[in-house]
Amino acid sequence: MAENVTVSIASSRLAQTCALGGDVSRLRFATGARLEALHRMGVRTVRDLLLTLPRRYLDFTRVTTVAGANLGEEATVVGRVDRVELKRPRPKMSISEVFIQDDTGVMRASFFKQPWVAEQLKPQDLVALSGKVGFSYGFKEMRSPFHEVIAKAGETSGYARLLPVHPLSEGLSAAWMRRIVSSALADIADPCDFLPAGLAAAHGLDPLGRALRYAHFPRTLAGAEQARRRLAYDELLCLQLALRGRHDLEGGSRTGRPHVVEGPHLEALRASLPFSLTEEQAQAVGEILADMREPRPMNRLLLGDVGTGKTVVAACAMAACADTGTQCAVMAPTSVLANQYAEKVGPLLDAADVSWRLITGSTPAKERAAFTEAIREGDVTVVFGTSAILSADVEFCDLTLVVVDEQHRFGVDQRSRLAQKGSVADVLSMTATPIPRTLALSVYGDVEVSRITQRPVKGAGVNTKVVPPESLDLAYGAIREEIEAGHQAYVVCPLVEDKDDPAGVENPSGDERKLKSAVAAQRELSRSIFPARSVGLLHGRMSPAEKDAVMKRFRSGETDILVSTTVIEVGVDVPNATAMLVYDADCFGLATLHQLRGRVGRGSVSGRVFLETSAKRGTPARKRLTALEHTSDGFALAEMDLELRHEGDILGYRQSGLATLRLVDLAADADLVEAAHSDAQALLREDPALERPEHRPLAIEVRERHALYFEEGGGA
Repeated sequence: MAENVTVSIASSRLAQTCALGGDVSRLRFATGARLEALHRMGVRTVRDLLLTLPRRYLDFTRVTTVAGANLGEEATVVGRVDRVELKRPRPKMSISEVFIQDDTGVMRASFFKQPWVAEQLKPQDLVALSGKVGFSYGFKEMRSPFHEVIAKAGETSGYARLLPVHPLSEGLSAAWMRRIVSSALADIADPCDFLPAGLAAAHGLDPLGRALRYAHFPRTLAGAEQARRRLAYDELLCLQLALRGRHDLEGGSRTGRPHVVEGPHLEALRASLPFSLTEEQAQAVGEILADMREPRPMNRLLLGDVGTGKTVVAACAMAACADTGTQCAVMAPTSVLANQYAEKVGPLLDAADVSWRLITGSTPAKERAAFTEAIREGDVTVVFGTSAILSADVEFCDLTLVVVDEQHRFGVDQRSRLAQKGSVADVLSMTATPIPRTLALSVYGDVEVSRITQRPVKGAGVNTKVVPPESLDLAYGAIREEIEAGHQAYVVCPLVEDKDDPAGVENPSGDERKLKSAVAAQRELSRSIFPARSVGLLHGRMSPAEKDAVMKRFRSGETDILVSTTVIEVGVDVPNATAMLVYDADCFGLATLHQLRGRVGRGSVSGRVFLETSAKRGTPARKRLTALEHTSDGFALAEMDLELRHEGDILGYRQSGLATLRLVDLAADADLVEAAHSDAQALLREDPALERPEHRPLAIEVRERHALYFEEGGGA
């Protein structure tokens, strides 16, 4: 009888575990508009739902009264709605004003461009407001606070001590989201834990079932954090194992082509350099060539801050291909950067007697046909290009090295398609985006990393200054001075055209603002501010030929001021450019701004950079920008950015199929990142295919979470 009970329990737990992979539509309440909303949020399975954790928790153990809410501090206040007003001070602008009262007073909440709030809240509803307390027109107030209806008018007002605040989408209210999550937790109850017991014990992690329950409906905030850390570790470990699995699928377990790394072409290239490699550059070259010498395919990431000389390091790898009698493909994210490769690296390759060609979207058809024929016949060793080299007509005779610059700007599928143009090609990825160690370990866990931190040519440096809109004359005056001295300037905007402006963007103060577009800025600067100067325009919607023409005029000095979007962020090198103005600088991340300012001060004249922002002093946005005034260390700025922003924002991508971390706080969870990285390596050393019985549940979980990495062909 006891045996039957045990079998029954095991069978029930197995069914609950399998339910995690079931479609979310099987849950109670997940129907109609609510199901559509979940799908928009990327929630397809029960697992997806349960890993969509609350953004925060309303702590009703710390509710304060209206009278007790201190000005300038965060607070949670509960009261009955007294009245609701919808105001429209100007076209396309609405303010929903909600007045709540408790036994001690009245508080106003203002919601900008959220007219639906006025429709949702009714007099006598019991509402919780959570936000920063201010004072205006005789009332304590909160601007755009989080709000939650605890009970509708006439209902009882019982509520939990901690109320989860989940991510939502139109058609799905907070209350319905909690009901659906509760339904899911009831269905899966106590699933089997896929994590090997030894790992859970070693790191003091909660069992899976408990972690899921406490992450959504905790009894204490400490319990919620402990649950999140268990689920964050799971996310990191599964990603590490998936990345390693993808690496094996794309050739990590196959034999590639060992390269000749001490041949005449490489020796000639080194001899032609007008400078000696720095210690860091020489170390990076050594690491890359050591990888290329081995039969196992290379998968290496070269990290280097702006101006650290990654290009010459990559050129050494290209010369090794020539010594091996094989080919190399170099893919850049923009035609501007691809052309610059040809201009900078081409002469070095010429000096080393290494043949090369450039293919972009603007390459004339007749010329392209001749190039592709030469590449197919093996008469060309190095091919520089944009994603145009992914085209079917570009066929390689013997491709053994792929170099991808600013690789996070390409999707996983694009990188895989290029690598697959060779039988088993070595892959060298490069980026000038400073990436903290924790981020490199997590997102690039399948890659060996080389770093270059010191600039071989210091340049004159850059002086950075944050200016409010009313002080723009300082920036215009500096640009005018630089142009009169024979130099040039960049002006960077967050938008291409005015129509791209996301209506209702607010300042940190809550006021509406209009973002600057490149098209409008070019028109204004050329007509009103610098009418006697040549003002050019560059943005991503131009054709490759148009971009090339614009950059050619700027490099030649024909254009004084180049107005651009962030298309100039990477690789653009015009030493005569010494000034830069960035409009709406708080719209960009620190890494992007650091990259942008690296475009000036590259020669013998110091660069002057002005970051325009309407963010007020003391706000987080203003503090981020102020950090740029005080340091030029890209990696230090990246660490700071990591504390404030999602890792995808730092890298500059939101690529389909590229893994991002939803549950991990890379700044706070550095210990988990290190642990997951080392644990994944240890697991795969002991059991490369995770075939042991104790590892099979983990292998299944990894495939369930990252199925795209294991599809035929290795692409995402």
